[in-house]
Amino acid sequence: MPTYDYRCLDCRKRALIYQRYEDYGRVPIACPHCGSSRLERRIGRVRFARSEESRLDSLSDPGEWGGVDENDPRSMARMMRRMGNEMGEDMPSEFDEVVDRLEAGENPEDVEKDIPDLGGGGMDDFED
Repeated sequence: MPTYDYRCLDCRKRALIYQRYEDYGRVPIACPHCGSSRLERRIGRVRFARSEESRLDSLSDPGEWGGVDENDPRSMARMMRRMGNEMGEDMPSEFDEVVDRLEAGENPEDVEKDIPDLGGGGMDDFED
């Protein structure tokens, strides 16, 4: 059975939903987190082979990052989305949740409060 990736328009969480081919688009689905039927299908990334050097060159070009406003959540989301795409790897679901919320204009501090383990451990992890 194929897996389809959805994002709930009510609780804004992502969900993988298993459906048979013949049920897709015919059988109603619901968000496993909140039960809402307002789900939006997310299309997976298209991948193509690029060398690590090529990806790093693209990320290091300052001309490619013009217009990033650190005080604008939407601008930061565009930059993060681009960085995620350039990495060439699947990012964790938390990454997509953060970027989706920034694209919606949420304050980065509020997002960080809701997802406290975003950056992994803090400096306390390095102490004995």
